[in-house]
Amino acid sequence: MARVVKVFRTLRNHWKKSTVAVCVLSYGSYWLYGKHCDNILRREACILAREFGRQQIAPQERLRKATVILNPAACNGKANALFEKNAAPILHLAGVEITVVKTDYEGQAKKLMELMEQTDMLIVAGGDGTVQEVVTGLLRRPDQEKVSNIPIGFIPLGSNNSLSPSLNLSSDNKVEVITSATLSILRGEMVPLDVLQIKSEKEQPVFALMGLRWGAFRDAAATISKYWYFGPLKKYAAHWISTLHEWPLVRDVSISYLAPTLRPPDLPPQKKPRPSLLNRIARRLKNYWNPPVEAPPPPPVEEPEQWQQQQLSTLELYIQTHNKNPIERRTDDSLMICAEPNDFTVGEFITVGNVKEKDPSAFTKNSTKLEASACQLHLPEGATSFYNIDNEEYEAMPVEVRLLPRKLRFFISAERREQLLTETQNRH
Repeated sequence: MARVVKVFRTLRNHWKKSTVAVCVLSYGSYWLYGKHCDNILRREACILAREFGRQQIAPQERLRKATVILNPAACNGKANALFEKNAAPILHLAGVEITVVKTDYEGQAKKLMELMEQTDMLIVAGGDGTVQEVVTGLLRRPDQEKVSNIPIGFIPLGSNNSLSPSLNLSSDNKVEVITSATLSILRGEMVPLDVLQIKSEKEQPVFALMGLRWGAFRDAAATISKYWYFGPLKKYAAHWISTLHEWPLVRDVSISYLAPTLRPPDLPPQKKPRPSLLNRIARRLKNYWNPPVEAPPPPPVEEPEQWQQQQLSTLELYIQTHNKNPIERRTDDSLMICAEPNDFTVGEFITVGNVKEKDPSAFTKNSTKLEASACQLHLPEGATSFYNIDNEEYEAMPVEVRLLPRKLRFFISAERREQLLTETQNRH
């Protein structure tokens, strides 16, 4: 008992050191517990992957080949370690023959896609910039009609992973997200995604999966990192300071757009049963002795495109796909043109800007929304600004944005598919 009293007396006399020690021990225990939970997640994922690897294949079959495009610079240079520790063991245990190609500089993934050989699947390990480069390089190829059928997996390793909520589980635990995304590639469940083709008169086309963003909110968000010294208030500070440089921050733009097109049925037509052998022989003999005369097909009638035009005065313009919820069944193939009103107060601009920093596709109730299959942006002369195309910065210029419906197929987590399906049913 005397020893216990002595301990308490020592703690009371050295309360400052005791407080620091308790804080350090608490943080250390919390950190060790987090590492333990991460190891459990890795172990469970490896056990599931081993079951895929133990499946028997026929003698004439071969191992699946996967080409991994890895951006080591993603997530502040941590992407390579994240991939090697959380994703690579799962792929190896599953019996997938992987070829890892690491990018050394910005834009290299586009060039690598031009040289990519035949593969069973393509895995993008990085962030928004890596995905955008891979998709652009893939669809710029002369044989893009063929290579666009290659299934694509996305392992989110970047600081910005806008596509991840559409395909993978939403979680604050990065290990859980990476292992879940890798397992979804092994399970093989896929979903088609729309692609935006963004083309100017000078440059080659750029392709995007999420959208094109232009306006005052984008410009303010690009300066947030400069105000790091404001700590958690840096988002508010960036938007407030942008209003001091110029106000109002209204952008005038002229938009020409085409109406949405009717979506064809997803189910492929059923094949007719093959005729019997006697019928096929009789038909061939008949065609041999009396060959049919084929009339030339009539020339196709091309109807002129009916472009509609609209003048917009807005603080933010966002041309986006419907890939945020790729499970939702729509009657039309369309892209969405969203424009914020131009009558925001400074307070509203700061508040809405903070919301858009978390989700750029969030728009206010009074925003203008148009659906189209293609659109053309005509910017005012002398305008010096930038676009964000899938969170990658490009110089703003007049462009044509055209929808390529269900152009690419991506692997999706079964759990995320169920969540998106439930959200769609609840909304309707």
